Amino acid sequence: MHNYKDLGLSNTKGMYAKAIDGKYAVPGYNFNNMEQLQAIMSACIETNSPVILQVSSGARKYANQILLRHLANGAMDIVKDAGSNIPVALHLDHGDTYELCVSCIESGFSSVMIDGSSHSFEDNIALTKKVVDYAHKYDITVEGELGVLAGIEDEVSHEVSSYTKPEEVEEFVSKTGVDSLAISIGTSHGAFKFKLKPGESVPPLRFDILKEVEQRLPGFPIVLHGASSVVPKYVDIINKYGGKLENAVGVPEEQLRKAAESAVCKINIDSDGRLAMTAKVRETLATKPGEFDPRKYLGPAREELIVMYKHKNEDVVGSAGKA
Repeated sequence: MHNYKDLGLSNTKGMYAKAIDGKYAVPGYNFNNMEQLQAIMSACIETNSPVILQVSSGARKYANQILLRHLANGAMDIVKDAGSNIPVALHLDHGDTYELCVSCIESGFSSVMIDGSSHSFEDNIALTKKVVDYAHKYDITVEGELGVLAGIEDEVSHEVSSYTKPEEVEEFVSKTGVDSLAISIGTSHGAFKFKLKPGESVPPLRFDILKEVEQRLPGFPIVLHGASSVVPKYVDIINKYGGKLENAVGVPEEQLRKAAESAVCKINIDSDGRLAMTAKVRETLATKPGEFDPRKYLGPAREELIVMYKHKNEDVVGSAGKA
């Protein structure tokens, strides 16, 4: 077994406590490859921000679990080399089985999510508690989920969302012992978060649900999934250079900033990273058709990712300067 502490990683407990007190959220950034990880680390070191490196089940298969551990170890070496001490967690995003969570814990993850939201309330409690009981033996934090987010992202797919029922959160948390809770208040997965008719604006998040959850669980860490803003300029670049992202709409950044000032102490951002990277790769290959060196199109993509992640830290989740 590889313990996350030996890799220099942190679990999320201390991060969340500081975030709740400071009225900001820690960014949860998903990555699949070296360039994405480099950009995340550079942006968070430059902005002195805590960060949660998120790996989905699909990303783990793509990158190879052995390489992932070494990438995380390398990320911590980058932090040390920069003379920084930002806290970094390695987190399983949307783990759907007990066995997957155990495997990640044993390979060096410092935090895991068990997503039992597709099960009945009782079965979700049972599955989440099973993971919590195992993880807590190794001082590893666990995120659970109540409510279902619509949309498609990686291997997570639901056609219809269901809002979290505030009356269930106390029982769920008390019976599972979970460390944080992802709730559904109107965000969704992927780049097509809302189906809008011409002239319609994005519906506001259900801050009434969030407020009631806060009242029922005072001081408890709440998580927002599916919180990419689907930055319009990246959608425009992708479409300009041969892509086809019609009606791609995300969560307005001002709504996310408002959420970050509440009990929401972790905000997940995945699609925006994919869009920024794809936009710059498409632009480079379209404007330089003779280019075939991956460094010449992945390099600009990495630089654009750094700009985007710094903006998220400084202006959206509010984590800049909070490490």
